[in-house]
Amino acid sequence: MSRAALTVLSVLLAGVVAMTIVATAAMAQDSAALTGTLRTVFERGRITLGYRTSSLPFSYLNPLNEPIGYSIDLCQEIVDGVRRELGKAVAIDWRPVTPDSRIGDVVSGRVDIECGSTTSNAERRREVDFSPVFFIAGTRLLVRQDSPIRSFSDLAGRTVVVTAGTTNGPALQALGERQGIAFKMVTELDHAQSFAHVAAGQADAFATDDVLLYGLIATAPNGRDFRVAGDLLSYEPYGLMFRREDPAFADLVNRTFARLAAEGRLGELYTRWFRRRLPTGEVLDLPMSTQLAEVFRILGAPD
Repeated sequence: MSRAALTVLSVLLAGVVAMTIVATAAMAQDSAALTGTLRTVFERGRITLGYRTSSLPFSYLNPLNEPIGYSIDLCQEIVDGVRRELGKAVAIDWRPVTPDSRIGDVVSGRVDIECGSTTSNAERRREVDFSPVFFIAGTRLLVRQDSPIRSFSDLAGRTVVVTAGTTNGPALQALGERQGIAFKMVTELDHAQSFAHVAAGQADAFATDDVLLYGLIATAPNGRDFRVAGDLLSYEPYGLMFRREDPAFADLVNRTFARLAAEGRLGELYTRWFRRRLPTGEVLDLPMSTQLAEVFRILGAPD
């Protein structure tokens, strides 16, 4: 190589080094300007999503043991927003959570967003933050088809199973105290185990959110042997859960939901997971409630 060519090559290499230094400095400056979850994700290039294994159609596993569902799709939309915000690739780490572990996993940082079927209420908002509401459910009872239980009052003297860490147990206890109805309550770790408790005859009823009960009946091989009984016993608005006191990330989550609502994407996702045949073959055919439709309309309305 000639001396002139070497000189040109040296100049080019020097330019590349200078550009790299500038880019690195800019990235460090951008990282320093970030806070909370966004900064953590920027620095490690990964975000951790918590998922449930049996909360159909919100968050559950397909035959390949991959998390799928309505809540999973919403979390994926937020991750896409994070990638645009940070201007870089962000990988997803998946971590299973249970009703009993999910809040602790978010608070501790083991999970950045919990993508499940979690009720957003004032008590929980003292520990964590929530996305806008994306579903509205209520506590009802799952019983065997031949069960004499038709309403909450029929639980007197019977055994009810609830899933640990859910709001359904406290709701039932409070209602029982107000109405003077005494029953035995037992707990299981997850909804599938609570359902199995009733199937095995170890409990007379399983109390949890109505939409989850319909999902369990739809997926169980012996689902026709069970029914959902009684009126709604509580009000359960669902939100995606993330850490408190993180205004930048909360703003990104809220902006993502507002965009999805304005584009009609929230309605499309609802239709995919509640009105059509699911990827795993089940059909819920559950129309959107007027309350949820109004929530989506307000979310997508211009200021």
